[in-house]
Amino acid sequence: MDDSDSPLFPPIEPYRSGVLPVDELHTLYWEECGNPHGEPVLFLHGGPGGGCTPKQRRFFDPAHYRIVLFDQRGAGRSTPLGEYRNNTTQLLVSDIERLRDMLGIDRWLVFGGSWGSTLALAYGEAHPERCLGFVLRGIFLCTQAEIDWFINGIRWFFPEVHAEFAEPIPEGERGDLLQAYTKRLFCDDRAVTVAAARTWSRYEGRCLFLRPDAEAVEDFSSDVVSLGIGRLEAHYFLNQGFFSDDQLIRNVDRIRDLPAVIVQGRYDVVCPPLSAYRLHQAWPEAKFHMIPDAGHAGYEPGTAAVLVAATEQFKTRRCFD
Repeated sequence: MDDSDSPLFPPIEPYRSGVLPVDELHTLYWEECGNPHGEPVLFLHGGPGGGCTPKQRRFFDPAHYRIVLFDQRGAGRSTPLGEYRNNTTQLLVSDIERLRDMLGIDRWLVFGGSWGSTLALAYGEAHPERCLGFVLRGIFLCTQAEIDWFINGIRWFFPEVHAEFAEPIPEGERGDLLQAYTKRLFCDDRAVTVAAARTWSRYEGRCLFLRPDAEAVEDFSSDVVSLGIGRLEAHYFLNQGFFSDDQLIRNVDRIRDLPAVIVQGRYDVVCPPLSAYRLHQAWPEAKFHMIPDAGHAGYEPGTAAVLVAATEQFKTRRCFD
């Protein structure tokens, strides 16, 4: 998207950043942008393993919001990169609470897309008293059906992209691509791991936008992004996100009294619209926007405009349209 036509706020830099050790293995990168005395908002990145980017700061009015971003375990500038040990949804939720407490924040608006929506729901359902509301995009509930779709179903829309995803795997192992990739992503040969992670990440990057975006594919091919995404997505998929069956839907009553908006691209192939629809059916109080000309990415014009409108609505009215 031409940045001059972007609905996002102008680029900003953090006014504060740091690292937070959360156990003997993991250290998290965090940053704050915008108004140090403003209304707190937490941005949760996707993946798992995607990490934060400067563009993600721009969904929020920096004069109003105290914008908090962090790289989850094994992602982005957190260390060690791509580390799957001591890495579960429950631990990520506890990391959010540790970060909130360290920053002296009582409650915050929670904003998450893709895996970020998964983590936002998990966090909210565990700590509803710490949430002001939710802005959720590209819903992923981490059910087995969604995982199977990502590994195999995308070929119905991107057959050539899926063929490239499967091509490095010997034919005898292609019946279970998740296990085949797991063997390579977590082997002792770093060259094999890096190659497998890059192929996995490129597969996702090529399916994000309704209109192809070469910059996104290049970004998803970088070592930092691909190692985080390839290894951690496989890890979380193998463990069904460390959730019980349909947990996020079953526990939605814990947050249903909080304001929320669900934003979904009609042609989202990575996280198909059925999951967003199911969430809205379970949570009819949440506002629901199906963007008619968008895929999965949060930066597509229609999606970005609705997301920015949502943060503006919350700023002035504490609710969503």
